[in-house]
Amino acid sequence: MGLIVKSNIKKIVRELQGKNEEITSVAEEVGRALERKVEEILRDAIKRARENHRRTLHARDL
Repeated sequence: MGLIVKSNIKKIVRELQGKNEEITSVAEEVGRALERKVEEILRDAIKRARENHRRTLHARDL
């Protein structure tokens, strides 16, 4: 699908861990796992929007 960009994962990991920087690299599988999680979240959100008879996906559906 291409929602997750590996370089962005690395950037966010660096930002989230602060100055300790114990995590220095990110495995390829992390991107694939994040893709699956995001797709699952979106599927559930779509279902919720449909159940509420809406054609617009809102943040509250997540």
